Amino acid sequence: MTMPNFEELEPVERVLVVVAHPDDVDFGSAGTVAKWVSEGSIVAYCIITDGDAGGFDPGIARTEMPSIRQREQTNAAGILGVADLTFLGYRDGELQATIGLRKDIARKIRQFRPNRVICQSTERNFDRIYASHPDHLAAAEATICAVYPDARNPFAFPELLAENLEAHTVQDVIMQASPNPNCYTDITDYVDNKIRAILEHKSQLSNPEETAAFVRGWVEASGAEVGLPKGRFAETYRRVITG
Repeated sequence: MTMPNFEELEPVERVLVVVAHPDDVDFGSAGTVAKWVSEGSIVAYCIITDGDAGGFDPGIARTEMPSIRQREQTNAAGILGVADLTFLGYRDGELQATIGLRKDIARKIRQFRPNRVICQSTERNFDRIYASHPDHLAAAEATICAVYPDARNPFAFPELLAENLEAHTVQDVIMQASPNPNCYTDITDYVDNKIRAILEHKSQLSNPEETAAFVRGWVEASGAEVGLPKGRFAETYRRVITG
């Protein structure tokens, strides 16, 4: 029996995931993506930064890291059944919710025309501070602004109309790593897919076994939080109606 204040999310036809870094989608939503793809959803990713400030090995040149991380993210997406990836190439660690970033995200929304957008949380989570990297907060703020009002307003960014990209209204946004979640997906049948996708990000994981154990425990705790029986796993979100 689930708690009444947590809604179980149903899949929709088209989902766009917008996150700051390569690997953010996999830590936050890989189980949900795998589940929805298996149920017929079409999912695309928009990765904002090049990830060049990530990693743990000083022997890897910073100039090499963007291509490494793009390859890792592409491989991880393939495990989940996602082939449509856009890399915007902003600098890792320097992200701000600028008008230019809003326009780039609004462009992807108008191109892909999703029913739902998954993004990071606009609220800082002091219980999980690593989820509130400044790039995450900036990416989330820019994405929310791109959803409302930018992508749906035909008079915003007229240059997008010149690209034959008509206005598009997203029906809802779900924010991963929110300090105030109100919905979830049961990812029990897809938790192994989630961990496999995370482990593709080899340049970021100094101890893959420890990471896998941590993630499994984390999503099991999320399952308990929403009222699922022991041994079941969940990813939680804050759902915002935007349509």
